[in-house]
Amino acid sequence: MTLNIPSGVGQRINRELELAKAVLESLTPAVSIYGGARVTPDDPYYEKTVTLARALSAAGVSVISGGGPGIMEAANRGAQEGMLGLSIGLNINLPCEQKANPYQDLCIDFEHFSSRKVAFCKYSMAFVAMPGGFGTLDELFEVVTLIQTGKMPNIPVLLYGGEFWNGLLDWLRGMVLPRGLISAQDVDERLCVVDTVEEVLALVLPRIPRRTLAA
Repeated sequence: MTLNIPSGVGQRINRELELAKAVLESLTPAVSIYGGARVTPDDPYYEKTVTLARALSAAGVSVISGGGPGIMEAANRGAQEGMLGLSIGLNINLPCEQKANPYQDLCIDFEHFSSRKVAFCKYSMAFVAMPGGFGTLDELFEVVTLIQTGKMPNIPVLLYGGEFWNGLLDWLRGMVLPRGLISAQDVDERLCVVDTVEEVLALVLPRIPRRTLAA
């Protein structure tokens, strides 16, 4: 006999998903910016993230980050400076590193990475990956896998900083692709390296309905 009794973890995940839906569903369009928690304010990519998020927000696009320090802080900070788009943080409760940054207009706390990643994917119309570590790579490949398998729309996935990301793409093309483990489309069409804020805006803003953009 099978008993359909939800576990405590399952109940918590459901509550987190319901909260994310209640808060975020009416707030699109939004762009998610991923990146490392260990990036310091004196890192050039911190300032590039602030500039990018400010430009998106000034165009009326909300910015979603993981809500913590580093690149996440830079994304929320820039979004607040842009003023026309919301600064949103999807925080995760961790024993170290993750501390909510002070630049969030809306903040949702998660206990579980699974529900947090669902929220990122469901309420974003583009993703920008800045330099980061395991967490950034996890989030990046989660998005690419969902697009590859048709579980979410084929939306822009932008890798900001060729000096950081080109080595990964070279490995995918030189090691993974020849073994038939991915297709050329997975690398050449699902991932796009950008090096300027203008490139990001040119790829993202045309996908947003004109009525939602700031005049």
